[in-house]
Order: sequence, then C-alpha cells, then structure tokens
Amino acid sequence: MKKKQTKRVLKLTLILASIASLFFVPWILVWAWILPLPDSLQEQANEALDHGFEGIIVYVDEAGKPPAFYAAGWHNREDKIPANPHALFKLASLSKLYTAVAITKLVADGRLSLDKTLADYLPELVGRIENTDAITLKMMVQHRSGIPNYTDTPNYWAAPKESNQENLELILDKPANYRPDQDYEYSNTNYLLLAEIMDKVLRYPHFQFIQEEILNRLQLKNTFASLDGVNIDDVMSGYHVGHPYDLKTDKQGMLASAEDVGIFLRALNDGSLFDAGEKDIYSSIYEYEHKGWVPGYQSIAKYHKDIDTVVIQFTNTTDPKLYNWNLADIIYSRIIKILKRKKDS
Repeated sequence: MKKKQTKRVLKLTLILASIASLFFVPWILVWAWILPLPDSLQEQANEALDHGFEGIIVYVDEAGKPPAFYAAGWHNREDKIPANPHALFKLASLSKLYTAVAITKLVADGRLSLDKTLADYLPELVGRIENTDAITLKMMVQHRSGIPNYTDTPNYWAAPKESNQENLELILDKPANYRPDQDYEYSNTNYLLLAEIMDKVLRYPHFQFIQEEILNRLQLKNTFASLDGVNIDDVMSGYHVGHPYDLKTDKQGMLASAEDVGIFLRALNDGSLFDAGEKDIYSSIYEYEHKGWVPGYQSIAKYHKDIDTVVIQFTNTTDPKLYNWNLADIIYSRIIKILKRKKDS
C-alpha cells in the first residue's frame, strides 16, 4: 500500500513539475518558430513587428541578381518616419570583422606580428593586465587571451563609457579569467587593445587605415567610424524595452548601411578584399560572419555558400532578457528558408 502511495505521489509531483515548467517556456520564441513560413521576404519583415520589433532592415545579395532591400516598422517611432532600408545602423561587434581584416593587412605588410605580445606593443600595461608577456596578438584577435570583458562589468550598459581609456580602466588590475590560449571567452577588451595597438603602430587613427585599405577599395561611402560627422537623421533609431528614450545619439562605434556591410561581407568571403597571401592569414585568425549587439541595435551578417547569397539583417529593438536577440536569430533563419525554398522551386 505504501509503495502505491509513494508512486502516486511521485507521479503527481512529476505532473505538477511539468505544468510548472510551462510557465518558464519562452512562448514568444516558440510562437515565432512555429508560425507558417510566409511567401515573401517582405511578409517576413512585416511579421517581425508582431514580435515586438520597432523596425527591421534586410539586405539580400543573391549572386547574379541585383541586391534586394526590405524594411518594415519605424526608422523613427516618435516622428512616425517609416523604416528606410538605406539608413545608417550601429554595427556593434560587426566592426570586429573590419578590425580583423585591418590586422591581417598590417601583418602581411610586416608592420604587426601575430606572435608578438601585448607587453611588446603596450608595455605600459605590464602589471596592470595579467599575462601581458604571454598574450599574443593572435590570441587577442581570437578571444583567447583571458583578459576580462569590460562590458561584463556590473551595470555597464546602464551608463556605458565612450572612450577606450575609460573602458580599459574597468578591467585594469583585475585577475585574468584563464591562462592565455587555454580557453575561449568573447571579450570586447581584446578589440579595444587591438585598436590601441594599431593606432600606436600606424601613428594615426586606425580607422583611417580601414578607410584607405577596405572602404575606399570597395567604394563604400556609407560606413563611418562613429556618430561624429554623420547626419543624425540618417541613423535608424534604437529602442530598448523598459528604456523610455531613443538610443541613437549614444556613441557606440561604427555605423554603416546594410548595403555597405553586404558589399564588404561578399568581398571578405570571396577573397576580393585581400591581396596575395592575406586570405590565408585571415582564415587562420578569424571568422567570416558576425553578429552585433548594443542597446537598441542588433545585427546579423552572414554569407551562405550553398545559395551564394549574403544576407544582412538589422533590428532596432533590444530587451534586458535578450528575447529579441533570439527572436532576431529565428527571423533570420526563416528568411534563409524562404530564399532556399525559392531557389528549389
């Protein structure tokens, strides 16, 4: 009798636990995933608004076809200005691709060495950052340095810093997260330091090098180092759930149009961006696609070899729980499914 009662109690406990777990399922993500696939990319862009995004831009470059542009929602919600597929957008970590290309070109030219250390390039940081004599340039590019990520410091995004020095000070004298090259951990500090190293070696701002060696080469006129010198009306507004204000005036690095990013990504992947020997160097140190996130701005940039297509997606709404980060991935994957379905039909 006791055995039966125990089994009944266990069964009831399991049922109640299963019911309770349903309250923690992110149904907004499940719903976005199981919806029937729309017939067109524009319909998919429109659907993004139903998931809580204020605006979306999609750029599609299918080989052999003119590029296609899609937009839905707001460029500026307050002024009721519709989303503009040619708007400028904050790239966030997409900019790491440009940095990695610049590093590649400087290494190929002999002005940088992947094997030299942080201590070699920035000796003033010895004693302020652990393992400077063991952290190589290559480890920083690959996020294998063990240097703490300044954006992971408590409440960073509540009041983000604008200068490299202010950001760097957040992690100085902190213990390393692991021994160099013993693990992988994404750290924005790596790329802050790479920018500082390039500035020092070049003796001029590294973005000038990016401009001359990447942007001018590809005739990209809508990619910028920062908000300085940009017409703010050309920048898509950014919104963060729970934050009452438009975030577009916050200075958070590079900006570009989706088309400029798409042209860059195509040239990165097909190798036309590189001179002799550079593609092999790049392939040994970094990736060929990326995503980006800062408050108000999410971006995805990928080349899909199987359909020879570059797809760039910008969404201008973020949230504290990162549901929108995952929603953006789901929307992007559905866009790729629609493109593949059309290829097969």
